[in-house]
Amino acid sequence: MQGSVDYRGRTKYDATTARAYKDRPRRQHAAEMALINRVFKLVPSSHKVLDLPCGAGRVSLHLAEQGYQVTAADYSDSMLEITRAFLQESGHPGEVDKQDIEALSYSNGQFDTIICFRLFHHFPNPKIRRKAVSELCRVSARYVALSYFSPFSVTSMKRRLRVGLGGRASEKYATPLAEVESYFQSQGFALVRDFARIPLLHTLHVALFERIR
Repeated sequence: MQGSVDYRGRTKYDATTARAYKDRPRRQHAAEMALINRVFKLVPSSHKVLDLPCGAGRVSLHLAEQGYQVTAADYSDSMLEITRAFLQESGHPGEVDKQDIEALSYSNGQFDTIICFRLFHHFPNPKIRRKAVSELCRVSARYVALSYFSPFSVTSMKRRLRVGLGGRASEKYATPLAEVESYFQSQGFALVRDFARIPLLHTLHVALFERIR
């Protein structure tokens, strides 16, 4: 089963854009991995982790190097090809699956923890956000770590100002934490902690949720 809408974040990663995404600026990569480290201090290293979407595999490798048993998954065939090669070359080959976040083929509670990094801000409407969260929660036995873009940041304010001045609207959608939290609460998960890269400056946050029922 395929997802309900082919939004740009779902379809843009062909071979060319996938290669470009792989080569993240070193400083940005380091800052993002530091953010993930803060989140995963609360996640036992014995956990079986799903990295979805895996993109070029950088989060999968980062967690595998810390001892987590990681499964990588993505919808883009080009990203999956890059991830398989990257993990193999790095000495951490593992399972790499093609998956649609709106219709995952995994069983209920198959993973202890799921990390969904740099995808949620591509979702253009609440219907897709709610469906994606419901699938992540279904296959997680305990934790879901979800990145999102906060509207309460300098970056988000600049984007809104640009649109107000007649500029092109962003295809990155900021979402208040209260909205994100409501999707998880409906699935029996509670917020453990919200982590910001730099509060009020950068828009990127990662919220960790835990199953309570």
